[in-house]
Amino acid sequence: MLMTARELIDGGPGLSVGVLTADLLRLGEELEALDHAGIRLAHVDVMDGVFCPQLTAGPPLVKALPDRFVKDVHLMVVEPLEKAHAYVEAGAGILTFHVESTRHPHRVLQSLAGSGVVRGVAFNPGTPVATIEPLLDELELVLVLAVNPGWGGQSFIPSTERRVAEVRELVEGREIVVAVDGGVTKANVGRIASLGVDLIVTGSAVFDGVAPAANARAMREAVARADGGTQLAGIVEEGQ
Repeated sequence: MLMTARELIDGGPGLSVGVLTADLLRLGEELEALDHAGIRLAHVDVMDGVFCPQLTAGPPLVKALPDRFVKDVHLMVVEPLEKAHAYVEAGAGILTFHVESTRHPHRVLQSLAGSGVVRGVAFNPGTPVATIEPLLDELELVLVLAVNPGWGGQSFIPSTERRVAEVRELVEGREIVVAVDGGVTKANVGRIASLGVDLIVTGSAVFDGVAPAANARAMREAVARADGGTQLAGIVEEGQ
């Protein structure tokens, strides 16, 4: 499934759930749980063991995910220019890479123009927000990391709230999705939604090995309340 930046903004704040935190031996069942909770975006963290300490998944896993989900691919790899198109071919609907991972982020974005994907850039907590300003004409999504990349289960860095405000000011008047990734829990997802973001990435808070559908639905309800409750009635009906 593909979505435009405008659809993501208009439908937000939305949730994108990291599938690598699921039980991969029961991935079909875990994805069914997301379906039942009304989740439409499946987030895949791609780590190469170089940019990040861990080594995770590649294009085959992205391709194997059901097309009923928007495949939200987050590349944490060095030199993404050489690798990005394999994920486009695997069906990525959103493709985000790190500004820190290449000397030529503008070239990477240009190479993806016309591919049909929502083009995104991510940046780490220690990277100045102003780094993305020269790229704004070539992207549709900005992903603000609230943790240092590499491991799940980290705590949300408080300065992220200020950085989100800076990003929102920087992209004002543009059709650019503002997203947050890292440290998102059932306890803080409403607060994060109230920052005015369009997309929130979460993972282990949903796939806790016990009740992923209930967790995802609870997080959607918290986001809806923070957004004024406009989506809440539909979520409650889905759960009945």
